[in-house]
Amino acid sequence: MAIRERLSGNEAIAIAMKQINPDVMAAFPITPSTEIPQYFSQFVANNEVQTEFVPVESEHSAMSACIGSQAAGARTMTATSSCGLALMWEVLYVAASARLPITMACVNRTLTGPININNDHSDSMGARDSGWVQIYSENNQEAYDNFIQAIRIGEHPDVMLPVMVCQDGFITSHAVENIELIEDDKVKAFVGEYTPEDYMLNAKRPISIGPYDTAAYYIEHKRLQAEAMKNAMKVAQDVADEFEKISGRKYGLFEAYRLEDAETALVLINSTAGTAKAVIDSMRAEGRKVGLLKIRMFRPFPMAQIAEALKHVKAIAVMDKCEGFSAAGGPLFAEVRSALYDAAEKPLVVNYIYGLGGRDVRTNDIETVYSALDEIVKSGTVAETYRYLGVRG
Repeated sequence: MAIRERLSGNEAIAIAMKQINPDVMAAFPITPSTEIPQYFSQFVANNEVQTEFVPVESEHSAMSACIGSQAAGARTMTATSSCGLALMWEVLYVAASARLPITMACVNRTLTGPININNDHSDSMGARDSGWVQIYSENNQEAYDNFIQAIRIGEHPDVMLPVMVCQDGFITSHAVENIELIEDDKVKAFVGEYTPEDYMLNAKRPISIGPYDTAAYYIEHKRLQAEAMKNAMKVAQDVADEFEKISGRKYGLFEAYRLEDAETALVLINSTAGTAKAVIDSMRAEGRKVGLLKIRMFRPFPMAQIAEALKHVKAIAVMDKCEGFSAAGGPLFAEVRSALYDAAEKPLVVNYIYGLGGRDVRTNDIETVYSALDEIVKSGTVAETYRYLGVRG
């Protein structure tokens, strides 16, 4: 029977880690992810897990320690945010190219500067092409569920890639919500033991991790890494289907909310989906055909499935909680628009940059976007593709 609790998103992740009982956790504190290693270190101190907890001097060191332990054959985890993730930049690529299925809780927080400690997605979006699988979470329940599933996805023989599970800093990481936990024995059975084929402490099969890769081999290795990322899409869905059997909760690569007959829709990531759903329900009660596509898996990016889900919609607004500085829109917008390019039928598309540095996004803001989409449908044109939401002046 499921265990009903009230937890913050950080607590939920820490409990998922406790239930999984990894071999190693290496971490350095940074707001708003600090509570995750704090809670987990208490589990270690109380002998509730058999994990080797490695406190380090920086986030670069944290990821370096994770690479060493995972390469040695140990199931390894970490957590970080914002400039902590940015300090890991160099070694994020090493972890992915070495095919090490490290699992990281990324509690999304804006990158400096100017100095700001609040939520947006500039940290994980900046790392979107580092070779990590990326899964995003609307609420505390999803953060917990996604983290458990992430272990199976990353460690699958057809994948063997690191995975970051993202949630919005403070909005879900610190807010307490009702949540259903799965029993410890079921989580352990679902995750299973980590039994890598190759690892550095396997004396019967000596290997090298991260050697110099010459031009004669480098592109072939990158191709294999890219194929593994493609494989992650099917593996993630298979894992989600199996997870539904122990939890009763259904997951896909994305969630289509009241999208079947929608004439206008939003595409977005993480906690703003909850605000959008409240607006959609209210507008539906008034007879307006509005919907939402919430991205769960951003890497790999399910291009064909998204294009199919949106092909009947007349106009969509892609909402980026991150500025891409491309002078053409945000990163999610670029991906979604690209996905629609080859579709015979496709909606008119507009991009909104919103919520940067923790700027509140209220229901009336979402209503404003839907009203703008109505105008686009009426006119049949998008006068200004690249827009900001809720900016003064």
